[in-house]
Amino acid sequence: MKKQDIQLFNEALKKTKKIAIVFHFNPDGDAVGCALSLYHYFKDDGFDVSMVSPNTFPDFLHWMEGSDEIIIAQQHINKARKAIKDADMLFIVDMNAPHRAGQDLEHAIVKASAFKILIDHHVQPEIDCDIMYSTNKTSSASELVYNFLYKYVTPKRKFTKAIAEALYVGIITDTGSVTYACDYPSTYDVLRKLIASGINGEAIHRKVYDNYTESRMRLLGLALSQRFKVMPELGASYMYLTKQDLLDNNFQIGDTEGFVNYGLSLSTVQYTAFFTERDNRVRVSFRSKGEVDVNLFARKYYNGGGHHNAAGAFYNGTIEEAVAHFEAAAKEIKESSKQ
Repeated sequence: MKKQDIQLFNEALKKTKKIAIVFHFNPDGDAVGCALSLYHYFKDDGFDVSMVSPNTFPDFLHWMEGSDEIIIAQQHINKARKAIKDADMLFIVDMNAPHRAGQDLEHAIVKASAFKILIDHHVQPEIDCDIMYSTNKTSSASELVYNFLYKYVTPKRKFTKAIAEALYVGIITDTGSVTYACDYPSTYDVLRKLIASGINGEAIHRKVYDNYTESRMRLLGLALSQRFKVMPELGASYMYLTKQDLLDNNFQIGDTEGFVNYGLSLSTVQYTAFFTERDNRVRVSFRSKGEVDVNLFARKYYNGGGHHNAAGAFYNGTIEEAVAHFEAAAKEIKESSKQ
């Protein structure tokens, strides 16, 4: 991060009373971890701080201190927009474009007069901010929040338990319990410091990964036994769940978190996709191993994007069309590789 950006931030902070933090639609542990760590950091300093989530977040994150203070835009849209509009400083975290927050908040973010700070680890940011702290050479946006707060702004400041837990959750959830996107020495150094501050890593892991619903287990069983297709000749696989599948099994937000990763456990699979059918479109998640770039795949075939080994998109069509589109794209890639 540039020295002049820190100076710019410190000057802006002197004029700040209200701070808002906003993150992406369908928030994960990294998004919520970023928001809560920033919330506690500035709340402890006496600022009026608001957190805005486009929609609800998974139940297995609700144990985190301060999570009940997050404004859910789908439930309180006027309150959410007001928090963004009234802010003197706006943190935009774990997303690279305003539309990632959904149509309800996109306009509010773009039109906000606040001093804007982007902290993100996705490629090709598409947003105009006063400070852009963005790199994909990191484990997570939470690690960047750690750097911003404790490496650049206040390097001698100690963590509180709430901040350390939030950052820890953000890092472990965005790396699959440190199994991918984690080949950086700095990531382990940050985790070491968080644990050294006194938090219980094992207990946090249980709260996040052993806190699922019965509906999740039934959906996973259905997906693996009846909705999973492997295409070894293409080095690909995919899994899907229909809207009726979700309804029949009492789906809750967060129930399908991590399902996409199962396809990569096969030795014959280099990249995989997971499709979930919603009201008017299909949500798609992509994962890959090694050199296979699913960010480019998502951008080319689905107008999506993300990271080298993890990306996402939406497909405007039926679940059958979305799956057929993936199969055709996988075959096209295989054919082009022969040329």
